[in-house]
Amino acid sequence: MRVMAQMAMVMNLDKCIGCHTCSVTCKQAWTNRPGTEYVWFNNVETRPGQGYPRTYEDQDRWRGGWVRDAKGRLRLRGGGRLHKLLHIFSNPKLPSIGDYYEPWTYDYDNLTSAPLGEHFPVARPRSLISGKPMKVEWSANWDDNLGGSPEIVAGDPVLAKVSEEIRLELEQTFMFYLPRICEHCLNPSCVASCPSGAMYKRVEDGIVLVDQDRCRGWRMCVSGCPYKKVYFNHKTGKAEKCTLCYPRIEVGLPTVCSETCVGRLRYLGLVLYDMDRVTEAASVPDDRDLYEAQKSILLDPHDPEVIAGARAGGISDEWIEAAQRSPAYALIHTYQVALPLHPEFRTVPMVWYIPPLSPVVDAVSRDGHDGEDIGNLFGALEALRIPIEYLAGLFTAGETTIVEGVLRRLAAMRSYMRDINLGRETQPHIPESVGLTEEQMYSMYRLLALAKYEERYVIPTAYADAEPRSMEEPGCSLSFEGGPGMYESGPFGEASGRPVPVAVESFHALRHRQTSEGMAANETRPPRVNLLNWDGRGAPAGMFPGSEEPE
Repeated sequence: MRVMAQMAMVMNLDKCIGCHTCSVTCKQAWTNRPGTEYVWFNNVETRPGQGYPRTYEDQDRWRGGWVRDAKGRLRLRGGGRLHKLLHIFSNPKLPSIGDYYEPWTYDYDNLTSAPLGEHFPVARPRSLISGKPMKVEWSANWDDNLGGSPEIVAGDPVLAKVSEEIRLELEQTFMFYLPRICEHCLNPSCVASCPSGAMYKRVEDGIVLVDQDRCRGWRMCVSGCPYKKVYFNHKTGKAEKCTLCYPRIEVGLPTVCSETCVGRLRYLGLVLYDMDRVTEAASVPDDRDLYEAQKSILLDPHDPEVIAGARAGGISDEWIEAAQRSPAYALIHTYQVALPLHPEFRTVPMVWYIPPLSPVVDAVSRDGHDGEDIGNLFGALEALRIPIEYLAGLFTAGETTIVEGVLRRLAAMRSYMRDINLGRETQPHIPESVGLTEEQMYSMYRLLALAKYEERYVIPTAYADAEPRSMEEPGCSLSFEGGPGMYESGPFGEASGRPVPVAVESFHALRHRQTSEGMAANETRPPRVNLLNWDGRGAPAGMFPGSEEPE
């Protein structure tokens, strides 16, 4: 047993309201620059729908992820080294800009410069890639709220696997939102697909990153990722992807998407897993067994043998304690309500989802029945096969019994807590019917509904606290024309402007500069003035560095 640590995320889909705040804040933090106009590290899809890029789940078309061969070995669905060598200069298995969308802006100058006329001027859309006028035909969320569903939903790859009856009754049945980021898989096919070795998985926390210096723009990683969460920057010629906001994670802060989530639906925590069993878990013959196999390699952080193995592997006691308090492990293992997205891709994804109970509750309430009654909910779960089959296609490779078990636990929790909230006697048989104790049921309710910031985000720091003043901010190797690090500080101090990929040391120093009363300067970097803190009176010290004081 080789114990390793992995940062994992769990999302409660019942709490997602489709506001896209996570997408916008991630966009502003990471991909608000030339070459990444179409890139969304975080996006929110309406389900059922085609997703972003369109039909990314159809691996018969895109050839992403792993496949088990006749000898029981895992092979890249897109082909091995020889196949990649033959197609290294021409990779046909790539989404086009039409599968994503052509980003656009509007000709705002026409609104102010148009000559006086009878009609109001119009700001027509212009492509951000070519600069030419264009017609808007698709976007990252074109099918939001089932918009245009009769034409669009038919292209949903998951829906194509279920019966015609489900497709006909779809619009009267259910709809939910699915936020997506990079899965930071335990068995990442993007890393295995990269010919230059630029993709790598960090040993300490399992975050999958791209070494920009080694990337040669082959784009095999884009083809290899079944979730299509690796993007190509057409300005720099490099691959980019979600970094799980590693500069924040390293100092114990949650990701930007988690920090700004309106519904508080995201949970971040550390899980321990057996590295030696990852390939075994990903190679089970039946796709429907992948969920249980993946769950089995996650280790109990309270087990003395696991603790000893973690210490032997160099994992500190602070990290072991964080794994013991991890909300991700509790939701996956203790309460068993979180499921992986498309385990049949065999990448062992580490972003898990709590499936929504809302479609079932809405169906019961729509018929005039009590949507909180345990009998009504259990009966609806047996009768409403439509949402269950669809959810099973997303999270359990089609195994409906697992999804039904998760929804039963969520329904039992809702019914059990209603008695408590109304001051009635509790019904111990409700948690017993789903394999939980009353204490576990209440703890699950608290974690899902009432958890505070420090309960939802249990993130150990990567480095011991050091004095920020003693650290020098290193230069960024990506600070070249068009590169991800080409932007310097904005006009309003260190906190403004576009972000620069930074190390944990500079992140500590930056936080100190922004929160301290004085200026954290050193010999090579003179004090800087934050104009946001200036009251407008006189000239603050340091506004004109190098100038002599008047006599």
